This record gives sequence, C-alpha cells and structure tokens, in this order.
Amino acid sequence: MDHRLPTSSCPPAATGAPPARQRSDGRVRLRVGPTHLGGATRILDLAESGPSRLRFPRGTGALETVLVNTAGGVACGDTFAIDLALDPGAELVLTTTAAEKIYRSDGPVSHIANTLALEAGAHLAWLPQETILFDRARVRRCFTADLAEGAALIAVEVVAFGRAARGERITDGLFADSWRIRRGGRLAYADDLLLDGPISDLLARPAVGGGARACATVLDIAPGAEARLEEARALLAGAAAPGTAAAASAWNGHLAIRALGEAVGPLRGLIARFVAQYRGVAMPRVWQS
Repeated sequence: MDHRLPTSSCPPAATGAPPARQRSDGRVRLRVGPTHLGGATRILDLAESGPSRLRFPRGTGALETVLVNTAGGVACGDTFAIDLALDPGAELVLTTTAAEKIYRSDGPVSHIANTLALEAGAHLAWLPQETILFDRARVRRCFTADLAEGAALIAVEVVAFGRAARGERITDGLFADSWRIRRGGRLAYADDLLLDGPISDLLARPAVGGGARACATVLDIAPGAEARLEEARALLAGAAAPGTAAAASAWNGHLAIRALGEAVGPLRGLIARFVAQYRGVAMPRVWQS
C-alpha cells in the first residue's frame, strides 16, 4: 500500500514577494423615476457591490439616499463608482453618512468616478459631506453629468486638506479633480484641479490658496440659475464665517460658487447655510449631526 500523501494541484506559494493587497472596489447604480406624471419618485433599479451601499431614510419631499462606505475610507488604489440615472420628472437628494476620508498611500492612486444622467424635468441635489485628505493621500476623482434640457442639478463638494485642529499638513500627495457637465448634449461646464506634491505648501501660495486648508464648490445648473447671481451673492454675505472667503459668478446658463477656508469646520458651516437658504430646504439630517 502506498502511504504517500497525494500531490497538491495548487501551485507552490511564492517566496520573497510581498503579498498582493486586497483593495476595495465599491460600486452603486441607481435609477429613479416618478410613479406617474407629477407623482412621488421611487426606486426603479438598484445595484450595490463591494463596500458601497445606499440607504433611503424615510422623510418628506424629494426621495433622499445616503451613500455609505463600509470600508471606512479610501486608500492605496481603491476604486469607487456611483452611477445615477433620473427619469423625467424625478427628484432625488444624495448625501453621505459621514465625511469621506482619503488615507495615505505608498504609491497606488485611488479612483472615484461619479456619473449622473438627468432626463427632462429631473432634479438632483448632490450634497455629500466633506472629503478629508490625509498626508500622502493619492486620489483622482471625476464628476460627469449629462442633463437633458429642463433638468436641474445643484452639486456641492467640500474638500479638507488635512485636519487643521490637529495641525496636520500634506507634505506630499495627489488630488486630481475633473468636472464635465453637458446640457442638451453640449458641454456646459468643465473644470480641472490638480494638486501634486507638497499640497499644504502649494495652498499657502497667494495665487493658489492663500493659506487655505479647505475649499468648496457649489454649482447650480438649472433653468434660471444664471439670473440668481445677485441673490447668491447676498446669501453668501449673510452666511459668511471668520476664516472663510467665498464668491459667486454666473455664465453660460449656470451659477458657480467658490469658497476657501482656514479650516473645514467654518467652511462647511458657510456652505450648509448658503445651500439651505438658496434651495429653500433644510440640509439632509446627516449634515446636522
């Protein structure tokens, strides 16, 4: 009788090479539409994978969804993607359960892709909480939206470069942010931001950030948005906070707000007050906790 152990069909374990990292790959896809013309918006299709989840708190008014990252953050080559589609007449508010944290990387770049499609008469309020970059974070983010004529999008993004309360600095990192928004098939808004290297030192330059540790963008692409410029400027003046600076401009049928802050807290407060007054609706509950 042969008592030898059977030969394994598995390849021998590699020696000397570092183990491959298991990276997060989070994706959500959501399509919503009204139950009938002028009716309440409902979920038509929903898919989730990896650590990304969507939750739908009960409330009144437009349908609200909260994006949850169960991985607790983004780091070292993680990929995340959001794909939203709004049928004609749909209304949706998207926010996040907490600030998104981009942790340090020893080389790999993380990627975040946000893709939106709004049909005629659809309204989307894109209101995620702030993104916080840690020292040596490396991330590329893209925001792409296709709006039919008559659709309305208000988008808010707040980014903190380190936590000022802890004296954190970004001595080296990568933050690339690209926005492309089309209306009726034609490019209506394009913007690219690239900070590569000693980000804190770059932001200290007067022509870059003037010492800011956080920045924010509010973009309104909706019928009549350009005509609200003076109203927006008045609301910004009323929402101002120490250590922040903000300005509004309007062209090509849309309105854009740019803001800088010495710390993310006061800047977040300014943006929240402005957006609530500008929309005439309170910010999502997670913003108020």
